[in-house]
This record gives sequence, C-alpha cells and structure tokens, in this order.
Amino acid sequence: MDKSRRLGRGLEALLGPTTVEEAKNDGSLLKIKLANVRPNPYQPRHTFDEQALNDLKGSLKQSGLLQPVVVRETENGQYELIAGERRCRAAQMLGWTEIDAIVKAVDNKTLLTLALVENLQRDALSPIDEALGYQRMLEEFDVSQAELGELVSRDRSTVANALRLLKLPESVQRMLHKGELSTGHARALLQVADQRAVPLIAERVVTENLSVRETEALVRDKRPSKSRPRTKKGEAAPDPQVRRVEDALRDRLSTDVFVAMRGKQSGKVTINFYSNDDLARVLEIVLGEPFNG
Repeated sequence: MDKSRRLGRGLEALLGPTTVEEAKNDGSLLKIKLANVRPNPYQPRHTFDEQALNDLKGSLKQSGLLQPVVVRETENGQYELIAGERRCRAAQMLGWTEIDAIVKAVDNKTLLTLALVENLQRDALSPIDEALGYQRMLEEFDVSQAELGELVSRDRSTVANALRLLKLPESVQRMLHKGELSTGHARALLQVADQRAVPLIAERVVTENLSVRETEALVRDKRPSKSRPRTKKGEAAPDPQVRRVEDALRDRLSTDVFVAMRGKQSGKVTINFYSNDDLARVLEIVLGEPFNG
C-alpha cells in the first residue's frame, strides 16, 4: 500500500487482522448474525454502486469472505459496523445469515474516522461524500483541518480543497456526486463569482461534454481578464512544454497560471486569484501552511 494512503498511526491497529485467516490465527474472529448488525451511523457513503455490489456478490459466492467486517458491540448482542458495509450488503444479497467479524471498542470520533479512511482507501468516495465526511468531523468533533488531515493521511490543502466543493450550488454538487462532473470541472466552476450562473455553466459543461481545459476557458470568459497575458517583446511564445507546466500548476493550485519564457532559462510565472479567500487558499498551498501576514 502506498505510504501516503496508509491509515494514521494507531488507526491501522484498530482495524485488526486484514484477512479471515489472520483473525482465526490470533483468536479474534467471531461469527455474528447479519440480522444483529446495523449500518455505521457515521457512514460517509450515501449511495452504493449496484454493479460494484453485484461484482462483490459474485466474488463472495466464488471465494467466500476473505476479509472480516469490523464492528463495535452496542447492547443486547447488537452491533454497529465500523468497516465493511459493502461486504455485509453483498452477503445479505446471497442470503447469508452470519458473517465473520472482528469486534472492536471504539468511540464515535474513531468510528467516523475509520469509516472515512476505509472508504477513501478501498472504495473511492464521491468528492461530495468525501467533503461531507470531512465537514462532519470538523463540526461534531472539534478538530482542525490540519488534525483531520493527519487522521485520514491527507494534506491540509487536500482537505481544504475538498471542503470548498460544498460551496457549489446543490444542483451542481449532485452532478459531481453522480460523476457527471469531475473535481477538475468543479474547481473551475468555483471561480465563477455569480452563483446564479454556476448551474447554467455546469449544465452546458455536461450537455456539451466539455473537458476541464474547455471549462476553464469558458469560466475565464465570465471574468474581466478573458485571455492569457499577451507575450511581451523579448518573451518567447508558449510551446507545448510550457503548456504542460501551466497545466500542472493549474491542477495543483486550482486557478489560472501562465508561464512566460524569456529566452531558454528565464521567465516569469503569473498566478491569478479572484477573491481574498482564493488568494489565502493559493498562498497556503504554495507556503505549505496558512498565511498569517
């Protein structure tokens, strides 16, 4: 597993053995009734892909359950899921009445954190579900964005950029959640000052199947500056390599960036911002910490 995608220190141990065989060997495996298992009340995923569930159902039918679910005990022999809701759903689809599980004692904060981490690592949450999960952590458990980033192994800027998606109109958030728009499209739409125009632009992006680059150009048409800065005397016209550098910087900073070369080894980089909040966000990405100047 990529180190940058691993659980925060301490959380990995809470999930316990990763396979049924390992859990059997260390004595932590239990069989519990599926009827006694309730969904995780902090589950950040709001929808489950039907095809993915059917694929998992086929895998369970052919190979059995390879990875136990993780639960916490509540009362009267009842359990709440910590990790493994898709596995439980697929098992129920097969008519199973019991499932292999590991029981852990965790608090609500850890329950939400583990649910977020499991989905981020294994099941690729929609950008909106991910953002809502972060927002819930911030609001219910009084953690900072930096602390949240450490818990889920994300940079603070990654968390901040995810939360910015919740500023989009609800209709546009639904498009992003359903996969009709990518996060690149959404970042471009965040630069539109007139919120009333955002759903209309988003509809056009979907209808015309515009790329992220085309969407950025469309959004720039809504701003005072409608084109890249003119090449001044002595500055070389942009070549494909410069364009690639611009694209990489735009993707990292989520704003317009222009590179102008003066000869072969010198030039300048222009980074645009469109509000004070936008400037603060860009500075934090560049500096690696909030700007307090």
